[in-house]
Amino acid sequence: MSGDHKTVIKGNPSQYVKLNIGGSLHYTTIGTLTKHDTMLRAMFSGRMEVLTDSEGWILIDRCGKHFGTILNYLRDGSVPLPDNSKEVAELLAEVKYYCIQDLIEACEMALLKREREAEPICRVPLITSQKEEQLLINSTAKPIVKLLINRHNNKYSYTNTSDDNLLKNIELFDKLSLRFSGRVLFIKDVIGSTEICCWGFYGHGKKVAEVCCTSIVYATDRKNTKVEFPEARIYEETLNILLYENRTGPDQELMQATSSRTAVAAGMTSYTSDEEEERSGLARLRSNKQNNP
Repeated sequence: MSGDHKTVIKGNPSQYVKLNIGGSLHYTTIGTLTKHDTMLRAMFSGRMEVLTDSEGWILIDRCGKHFGTILNYLRDGSVPLPDNSKEVAELLAEVKYYCIQDLIEACEMALLKREREAEPICRVPLITSQKEEQLLINSTAKPIVKLLINRHNNKYSYTNTSDDNLLKNIELFDKLSLRFSGRVLFIKDVIGSTEICCWGFYGHGKKVAEVCCTSIVYATDRKNTKVEFPEARIYEETLNILLYENRTGPDQELMQATSSRTAVAAGMTSYTSDEEEERSGLARLRSNKQNNP
Protein backbone atom coordinates (compact mmCIF):
# COMPACT_ATOMS: atom_id res chain seq x y z
CA MET A 1 0.00 0.00 0.00
CA SER A 2 1.10 3.58 -0.60
CA GLY A 3 1.20 4.35 3.11
CA ASP A 4 3.55 1.46 3.95
CA HIS A 5 7.11 2.37 4.80
CA LYS A 6 10.15 0.89 6.51
CA THR A 7 11.32 2.16 9.85
CA VAL A 8 13.50 1.19 12.80
CA ILE A 9 11.72 0.30 16.05
CA LYS A 10 13.58 1.01 19.28
CA GLY A 11 12.07 2.16 22.51
CA ASN A 12 11.43 1.56 26.19
CA PRO A 13 10.71 -2.11 27.06
CA SER A 14 7.32 -1.09 28.42
CA GLN A 15 6.36 0.58 25.14
CA TYR A 16 3.49 -1.14 23.34
CA VAL A 17 3.58 -1.93 19.63
CA LYS A 18 0.87 -3.10 17.24
CA LEU A 19 1.62 -6.18 15.12
CA ASN A 20 -0.18 -7.35 12.00
CA ILE A 21 0.95 -10.94 11.38
CA GLY A 22 -0.61 -12.01 8.10
CA GLY A 23 -3.87 -10.29 9.04
CA SER A 24 -3.86 -11.49 12.66
CA LEU A 25 -3.60 -8.45 15.00
CA HIS A 26 -1.60 -8.51 18.24
CA TYR A 27 -0.72 -5.93 20.85
CA THR A 28 2.34 -6.42 23.04
CA THR A 29 5.39 -4.66 24.50
CA ILE A 30 8.89 -4.25 23.12
CA GLY A 31 10.12 -5.90 26.34
CA THR A 32 8.21 -9.10 25.51
CA LEU A 33 9.46 -9.16 21.92
CA THR A 34 13.11 -8.67 22.97
CA LYS A 35 13.04 -10.92 26.03
CA HIS A 36 14.71 -13.89 24.28
CA ASP A 37 17.51 -14.09 21.75
CA THR A 38 15.34 -14.43 18.63
CA MET A 39 14.73 -12.72 15.33
CA LEU A 40 12.04 -10.66 17.08
CA ARG A 41 14.71 -9.18 19.37
CA ALA A 42 16.68 -8.17 16.28
CA MET A 43 13.56 -6.65 14.71
CA PHE A 44 12.54 -4.61 17.76
CA SER A 45 15.87 -3.57 19.24
CA GLY A 46 16.78 -1.24 16.39
CA ARG A 47 19.04 -3.65 14.49
CA MET A 48 16.61 -4.28 11.63
CA GLU A 49 14.12 -2.24 9.68
CA VAL A 50 10.46 -3.25 9.89
CA LEU A 51 7.55 -2.46 7.60
CA THR A 52 4.70 -0.36 9.00
CA ASP A 53 1.46 0.86 7.47
CA SER A 54 -0.14 4.33 7.69
CA GLU A 55 -1.92 3.42 10.93
CA GLY A 56 1.26 2.34 12.69
CA TRP A 57 0.73 -1.43 12.47
CA ILE A 58 3.99 -3.32 12.07
CA LEU A 59 3.57 -5.77 9.20
CA ILE A 60 5.13 -9.25 9.25
CA ASP A 61 4.41 -11.48 6.28
CA ARG A 62 3.84 -14.72 8.17
CA CYS A 63 0.80 -16.79 9.21
CA GLY A 64 -0.63 -15.34 12.42
CA LYS A 65 -2.50 -18.48 13.49
CA HIS A 66 0.06 -19.47 16.14
CA PHE A 67 1.59 -16.10 16.92
CA GLY A 68 -0.42 -15.83 20.13
CA THR A 69 1.25 -19.06 21.32
CA ILE A 70 4.64 -17.59 20.42
CA LEU A 71 3.90 -14.40 22.39
CA ASN A 72 2.85 -16.42 25.43
CA TYR A 73 6.11 -18.37 25.24
CA LEU A 74 8.09 -15.13 25.07
CA ARG A 75 6.21 -13.85 28.12
CA ASP A 76 6.35 -16.95 30.31
CA GLY A 77 9.21 -19.09 28.99
CA SER A 78 6.90 -22.08 28.48
CA VAL A 79 3.62 -22.78 26.77
CA PRO A 80 1.28 -25.76 26.24
CA LEU A 81 1.70 -27.17 22.76
CA PRO A 82 -1.30 -27.91 20.53
CA ASP A 83 -2.92 -31.34 20.89
CA ASN A 84 -2.96 -31.92 17.14
CA SER A 85 0.31 -33.03 15.50
CA LYS A 86 -0.52 -31.02 12.39
CA GLU A 87 -0.78 -27.83 14.43
CA VAL A 88 2.47 -28.61 16.25
CA ALA A 89 4.13 -28.91 12.84
CA GLU A 90 2.62 -25.56 11.82
CA LEU A 91 3.89 -23.96 15.04
CA LEU A 92 7.33 -25.47 14.42
CA ALA A 93 7.53 -23.80 11.00
CA GLU A 94 6.77 -20.41 12.59
CA VAL A 95 9.19 -20.70 15.50
CA LYS A 96 11.92 -21.73 13.06
CA TYR A 97 11.31 -18.50 11.16
CA TYR A 98 11.58 -16.46 14.37
CA CYS A 99 14.62 -18.53 15.53
CA ILE A 100 13.16 -19.41 18.95
CA GLN A 101 15.51 -22.31 19.67
CA ASP A 102 14.01 -23.69 22.91
CA LEU A 103 10.53 -23.77 21.41
CA ILE A 104 11.91 -25.40 18.25
CA GLU A 105 13.35 -28.23 20.35
CA ALA A 106 10.11 -28.61 22.33
CA CYS A 107 8.05 -28.92 19.13
CA GLU A 108 10.46 -31.41 17.55
CA MET A 109 10.46 -33.60 20.67
CA ALA A 110 6.66 -33.51 20.84
CA LEU A 111 6.35 -34.56 17.20
CA LEU A 112 8.87 -37.38 17.63
CA LYS A 113 7.10 -38.66 20.74
CA ARG A 114 3.70 -38.62 19.03
CA GLU A 115 5.13 -40.36 15.98
CA ARG A 116 6.46 -43.17 18.16
CA GLU A 117 3.19 -43.46 20.05
CA ALA A 118 1.26 -43.66 16.78
CA GLU A 119 3.37 -46.51 15.40
CA PRO A 120 1.83 -49.97 15.70
CA ILE A 121 3.30 -52.30 18.30
CA CYS A 122 3.72 -55.00 15.71
CA ARG A 123 3.97 -55.01 11.92
CA VAL A 124 3.27 -58.23 10.03
CA PRO A 125 4.14 -58.07 6.32
CA LEU A 126 1.86 -59.91 3.90
CA ILE A 127 3.89 -61.58 1.18
CA THR A 128 2.36 -62.40 -2.17
CA SER A 129 5.28 -63.88 -4.09
CA GLN A 130 8.40 -65.94 -3.54
CA LYS A 131 10.53 -62.95 -4.56
CA GLU A 132 8.98 -60.80 -1.81
CA GLU A 133 9.56 -63.57 0.71
CA GLN A 134 13.24 -63.90 -0.22
CA LEU A 135 13.77 -60.14 -0.03
CA LEU A 136 12.27 -60.04 3.49
CA ILE A 137 14.34 -63.01 4.65
CA ASN A 138 17.57 -61.49 3.29
CA SER A 139 16.90 -57.98 4.60
CA THR A 140 16.66 -58.78 8.31
CA ALA A 141 19.02 -60.14 10.94
CA LYS A 142 16.11 -61.34 13.04
CA PRO A 143 14.90 -64.93 13.04
CA ILE A 144 11.65 -65.34 11.11
CA VAL A 145 8.36 -67.11 11.71
CA LYS A 146 6.15 -67.43 8.63
CA LEU A 147 2.56 -68.62 8.54
CA LEU A 148 1.24 -69.75 5.18
CA ILE A 149 -2.53 -69.66 5.44
CA ASN A 150 -4.77 -70.18 2.44
CA ARG A 151 -8.01 -72.03 2.91
CA HIS A 152 -8.80 -71.97 -0.83
CA ASN A 153 -5.90 -74.26 -1.73
CA ASN A 154 -7.99 -77.24 -0.66
CA LYS A 155 -8.95 -79.83 -3.32
CA TYR A 156 -11.23 -81.86 -1.07
CA SER A 157 -13.81 -81.30 1.64
CA TYR A 158 -12.66 -80.22 5.08
CA THR A 159 -13.26 -82.31 8.16
CA ASN A 160 -15.63 -80.95 10.79
CA THR A 161 -12.98 -79.42 13.04
CA SER A 162 -10.76 -77.99 10.29
CA ASP A 163 -12.24 -74.49 10.16
CA ASP A 164 -11.91 -74.12 13.94
CA ASN A 165 -8.30 -75.27 13.80
CA LEU A 166 -7.50 -72.84 10.99
CA LEU A 167 -8.73 -70.01 13.21
CA LYS A 168 -6.73 -71.35 16.16
CA ASN A 169 -3.54 -71.29 14.08
CA ILE A 170 -4.21 -67.70 13.02
CA GLU A 171 -4.97 -66.66 16.62
CA LEU A 172 -1.76 -68.26 17.87
CA PHE A 173 0.23 -66.49 15.14
CA ASP A 174 -1.28 -63.16 16.23
CA LYS A 175 -0.44 -63.82 19.89
CA LEU A 176 3.15 -64.84 19.13
CA SER A 177 3.69 -61.84 16.86
CA LEU A 178 2.58 -59.49 19.64
CA ARG A 179 4.70 -61.25 22.25
CA PHE A 180 7.94 -61.54 20.27
CA SER A 181 7.61 -58.68 17.75
CA GLY A 182 10.79 -57.00 18.96
CA ARG A 183 12.88 -60.15 18.55
CA VAL A 184 11.33 -62.08 15.66
CA LEU A 185 10.06 -60.99 12.25
CA PHE A 186 6.62 -62.48 11.69
CA ILE A 187 5.38 -62.69 8.10
CA LYS A 188 2.19 -64.07 6.62
CA ASP A 189 1.85 -65.71 3.21
CA VAL A 190 -1.71 -65.54 1.86
CA ILE A 191 -1.34 -66.75 -1.72
CA GLY A 192 1.69 -69.03 -1.51
CA SER A 193 2.18 -72.62 -2.61
CA THR A 194 -0.40 -75.38 -2.59
CA GLU A 195 -0.21 -75.65 1.19
CA ILE A 196 -3.24 -74.68 3.27
CA CYS A 197 -1.76 -74.08 6.71
CA CYS A 198 1.96 -74.34 7.31
CA TRP A 199 4.44 -72.72 9.70
CA GLY A 200 8.02 -72.02 8.61
CA PHE A 201 10.91 -71.05 10.88
CA TYR A 202 14.04 -69.30 9.55
CA GLY A 203 17.40 -68.47 11.10
CA HIS A 204 20.35 -66.75 9.40
CA GLY A 205 18.35 -66.61 6.19
CA LYS A 206 17.75 -70.37 6.00
CA LYS A 207 14.75 -72.53 6.80
CA VAL A 208 15.48 -74.57 9.91
CA ALA A 209 12.08 -76.06 10.77
CA GLU A 210 8.58 -76.48 9.44
CA VAL A 211 5.24 -77.48 10.96
CA CYS A 212 2.63 -78.57 8.44
CA CYS A 213 -0.86 -78.49 9.90
CA THR A 214 -2.77 -80.40 7.21
CA SER A 215 -3.20 -84.04 6.27
CA ILE A 216 -5.48 -86.16 4.10
CA VAL A 217 -7.95 -88.55 5.76
CA TYR A 218 -10.12 -91.07 3.96
CA ALA A 219 -13.86 -91.31 4.45
CA THR A 220 -15.94 -94.16 3.00
CA ASP A 221 -16.41 -92.50 -0.35
CA ARG A 222 -14.01 -89.56 -0.58
CA LYS A 223 -10.87 -87.87 0.67
CA ASN A 224 -11.07 -85.10 3.28
CA THR A 225 -8.53 -82.46 4.29
CA LYS A 226 -7.85 -82.34 8.00
CA VAL A 227 -6.39 -79.18 9.56
CA GLU A 228 -4.64 -79.67 12.89
CA PHE A 229 -3.53 -77.31 15.61
CA PRO A 230 -0.20 -78.62 17.02
CA GLU A 231 0.07 -75.79 19.53
CA ALA A 232 2.85 -77.27 21.68
CA ARG A 233 5.12 -77.95 18.70
CA ILE A 234 4.58 -74.46 17.27
CA TYR A 235 5.54 -72.94 20.63
CA GLU A 236 8.59 -75.20 20.79
CA GLU A 237 9.82 -74.23 17.32
CA THR A 238 9.22 -70.53 18.05
CA LEU A 239 11.37 -70.77 21.18
CA ASN A 240 14.01 -72.72 19.25
CA ILE A 241 14.18 -70.00 16.60
CA LEU A 242 15.05 -67.43 19.29
CA LEU A 243 18.43 -69.20 19.56
CA TYR A 244 19.29 -67.71 16.17
CA GLU A 245 18.93 -64.06 17.16
CA ASN A 246 21.95 -61.80 17.68
CA ARG A 247 24.40 -64.30 16.18
CA THR A 248 26.76 -63.53 13.32
CA GLY A 249 26.74 -67.04 11.91
CA PRO A 250 25.59 -70.61 12.55
CA ASP A 251 26.71 -71.97 15.90
CA GLN A 252 28.06 -75.52 15.56
CA GLU A 253 27.03 -76.52 19.08
CA LEU A 254 23.54 -75.21 18.39
CA MET A 255 23.38 -77.11 15.10
CA GLN A 256 24.43 -80.35 16.83
CA ALA A 257 21.94 -79.83 19.65
CA THR A 258 19.09 -79.45 17.18
CA SER A 259 20.39 -81.87 14.56
CA SER A 260 17.37 -84.16 14.73
CA ARG A 261 15.05 -81.30 13.84
CA THR A 262 17.31 -79.59 11.32
CA ALA A 263 17.83 -82.83 9.47
CA VAL A 264 14.11 -83.02 8.91
CA ALA A 265 13.92 -79.36 7.92
CA ALA A 266 16.85 -79.65 5.52
CA GLY A 267 14.95 -82.19 3.50
CA MET A 268 11.84 -80.00 3.70
CA THR A 269 10.04 -82.94 5.32
CA SER A 270 7.52 -82.47 8.08
CA TYR A 271 5.04 -84.86 9.59
CA THR A 272 1.67 -84.20 11.10
CA SER A 273 0.75 -85.75 14.41
CA ASP A 274 -1.31 -88.41 12.60
CA GLU A 275 1.65 -89.41 10.46
CA GLU A 276 3.98 -89.53 13.45
CA GLU A 277 1.51 -91.75 15.32
CA GLU A 278 1.18 -94.05 12.31
CA ARG A 279 4.96 -94.35 11.98
CA SER A 280 5.42 -95.15 15.67
CA GLY A 281 2.66 -97.76 15.42
CA LEU A 282 4.36 -99.46 12.46
CA ALA A 283 7.64 -99.47 14.35
CA ARG A 284 5.98 -101.21 17.32
CA LEU A 285 4.44 -103.83 15.02
CA ARG A 286 7.81 -104.60 13.42
CA SER A 287 9.41 -104.87 16.84
CA ASN A 288 6.72 -107.28 18.05
CA LYS A 289 7.15 -109.50 14.98
CA GLN A 290 10.89 -109.68 15.50
CA ASN A 291 10.49 -110.57 19.18
CA ASN A 292 7.74 -113.14 18.49
CA PRO A 293 8.66 -114.97 15.25
